[in-house]
Parts: sequence; C-alpha cells; structure tokens
Amino acid sequence: MGIKDNKFVKGLHFYSFGLLRRLYDWVLSWAETKYGTLALGLNAFAESSFFPIPPDVLQIALSVGKPKKSFWYALIASIFSVVGGVFGYLIGYFLFESVGKLIINALGYWEYFEIVGKWYASNAFLAILGAAFTPIPYKVFTIAAGFWKISLLVMLVASVIGRPLRFFIVATLIYFFGAKVKVFIDKYFNWLSLLFFVLLVLGFVVIKYLV
Repeated sequence: MGIKDNKFVKGLHFYSFGLLRRLYDWVLSWAETKYGTLALGLNAFAESSFFPIPPDVLQIALSVGKPKKSFWYALIASIFSVVGGVFGYLIGYFLFESVGKLIINALGYWEYFEIVGKWYASNAFLAILGAAFTPIPYKVFTIAAGFWKISLLVMLVASVIGRPLRFFIVATLIYFFGAKVKVFIDKYFNWLSLLFFVLLVLGFVVIKYLV
C-alpha cells in the first residue's frame, strides 16, 4: 500500500473552485499596503511548509514599486523561507499523520511526495537544492525531509544556498532593469531557473568525477 492510500486523499484541495486564483490576488494586494514587507516574510515562511502561493509574486510587486529595496526584499524572503522550511521539516518529522497528510492532500501533491522519497534515497542534498531554487514545490520537500528523516543540517545547507539564489536573482534583475523586466521574469524565470539548476548539477558532477 502506497503512502497516499489513506482517507485524506479523497478531500478537496486548494485548486478547487478557483481558490488558488483568489489567494494569488490576495497575496498580491499586500504590495499596495504599508504591511507589504511583513506580508512578504509571512508569505515566504508559510509557502515553505503549507501555503500554495510562492513569495516571488509579492517580492516582484514590492521590488518593482521600490527597486532600491529589491535586495532587502530578497533577504526577507530568503530568511523567512528557510525558517519556514524548518517548520515544514518539523511537521513531517513529528506531525505527519495529523497535519502533514492534510497539507499534502490540500495541495494535491501525493504523487510528488512519493517521488521525492525516491529522490532522497539517491541524493537528498541535490533534491532539496533543486526544490529550493527552481519552481518545484519546496514545501513538499521540507515536509518529506522530516518524514523520511533526512538530516536537518543537509536540508538547511541546501536551503540556505537555493532559496537566496532564487530571490536574489529576481532582486538583481529588478534593481538593474526596473519594472520593464517584470514581464520577462513572469514569462521566462521558471525556465531560466531550471536551466541554471541543470548547469549547477553538472558542475557538481564535474567536481566529483574530474577534480
């Protein structure tokens, strides 16, 4: 019997009835308030463990409004995202049966969750690094890391590298190119981040086998 064979899988999830779009609009609306920075931190924390909307959405909106603060917003997103990842890890480690299952079901990520377990058996560090940097759902990896008892230190190191890389690349683009780069980020950033991660993995391979 697979890990997803349980009563929680039959419920509704975040993508029902257009809820995801409403959450997206709600997150974005905080950019127009004086609580935008706080909302970014909370969004980054929550997205690392249970919330479906990535902090990039709010980070970009805030940075376009105040390009000179782009790196500050990236730092806030990075710190709170890593801390939120630890929270996700603890959910997976201690509360998977009572809380973790509900989160994975609500997000509709059961198939991903089982695949992540196989990736962890191969190379947990690279798996988490990839999720921390690319559009792969990071929260699935943090909860799964706790569930499969991956070293917390391994998860922290991978997250401290991957999360800031993602957010600071966005900050750099907006700082130097301003609002006109927003369309480019929205359209191509996910593909570029995937390409960058492939190159990063190839770099690790070269170091491992040729150095």
